[in-house]
Amino acid sequence: MKHPSAEEALIILESVADGVFTVDVNRVITYFNRAAEQITGVKESEAIGRYCWEVFKADICDQRCPLQQTLESGHSLIDNEVFITSCEDKRVPVSITTALLKDGRNRVLGAVETFRDISEVRQLRRELADSYKFSEIISKNDTMLRLIEVLESAAQTDIPILMEGEKGTEKALFAKTVHAMGLRKYGPLITTCCRTLPEALLETELFGYTDGSNKKTGHDKPGRVALAAGGTLFLNDVDAMSPKLQERLVMVLRDKVFEPLGSKRLEPADVRIVAASCGRLSDMLTPERFRKDLHELIGSVTIRIPPLRERKEDIPLLIDYLITKYTNLNGKTITGVSPEALPLLMAYNYPGNTRELEHIIEYALVICPEGQIQIAHLPENFFKKPNHRPQAQPYELPPAADSLMTVERSFIYKTLVKNAWNRKATAEEMGIHPTTLWRKMKRLDLKMPVNPRRGKRN
Repeated sequence: MKHPSAEEALIILESVADGVFTVDVNRVITYFNRAAEQITGVKESEAIGRYCWEVFKADICDQRCPLQQTLESGHSLIDNEVFITSCEDKRVPVSITTALLKDGRNRVLGAVETFRDISEVRQLRRELADSYKFSEIISKNDTMLRLIEVLESAAQTDIPILMEGEKGTEKALFAKTVHAMGLRKYGPLITTCCRTLPEALLETELFGYTDGSNKKTGHDKPGRVALAAGGTLFLNDVDAMSPKLQERLVMVLRDKVFEPLGSKRLEPADVRIVAASCGRLSDMLTPERFRKDLHELIGSVTIRIPPLRERKEDIPLLIDYLITKYTNLNGKTITGVSPEALPLLMAYNYPGNTRELEHIIEYALVICPEGQIQIAHLPENFFKKPNHRPQAQPYELPPAADSLMTVERSFIYKTLVKNAWNRKATAEEMGIHPTTLWRKMKRLDLKMPVNPRRGKRN
């Protein structure tokens, strides 16, 4: 095979759409192609001979320069997303890849970086995320999408709704969505957590009291059933209510009335009830735990919110949403999660569900100065939890960098096996592009198995 001459190689570099430039070992620019001029707005004559950070003014130049990392470690960086500043002081998102530059004797002469303007890609990514956003619920999971359809229909009625789901599945967010879509959206949304209050205080909070029933205050206090009139009352952890309070709630649901403490007069209950439980109420139907008649009243429309481990395809969408949410608050410029950190976030089983993912990203955004969230920016206890692996298998991540590569290789291998070595399906489950997966497989020496019958790769 004939290799291109130096002149032919320059012609090729000048014709590609990606920006390409080279630096010497001191990071002084020695080559700058035409696409690099167009993306940065800097002429070749102005770039040659200057330090790369003077030309690009990227958000990671001061602390985590990709070229410096490659020159020091000898390892390439692939598809890192950063922002550079053009000559017009416009921030431009780019995806960069670096490699060492060597001569024929394998001596390091410097490094080469290719970069691509991904402004349109980021815009398409935002549009895609918006297409999977329903109110504040973000998902492309089939189960979640069917659940949202049920919510849309049920919200247009006054029928009670029961939501069942593990802690951290954002049941309060679903209740807020039901209220916002419903006939009572202009009324109040009142929330009560039944587990956090003792029985006597919860009774007072829900149903209120009249003058004389409370000797300390000596005046009337409306309860939350009254305060929610014309709107929605969300009862979180409804299974924590005592049988006595459950009986009073039955009156609200069945007869549309309630009785404040100390009163002998029934008051109208003009309220829609949305209830939530961490467990299945149908498994708690005993006189001591949960009344069957109450379950029949609130459970005619029951939705089960799947835990995050059952809808991992939503993790990249949620991460993008959370990064946008918190970077707007703290003023940092975080472009996303690195290709090395994302597989670890995808592998984790999230016992705390979406709430735990939010805490992890919030922590990482505090630690990460700029650019992409790296493995080093994830919380330390994230690596020590026993279910940091698909299918909740016991696992503890070793702290060494080499071990992280071993973990990544093991995770990718098992995901490939799970998907019958289908790279597209594997990449989709991991939340990365198939090309990125292929590069990772090459870097980690993961080869497609040979079909013994045909002697070909699958």
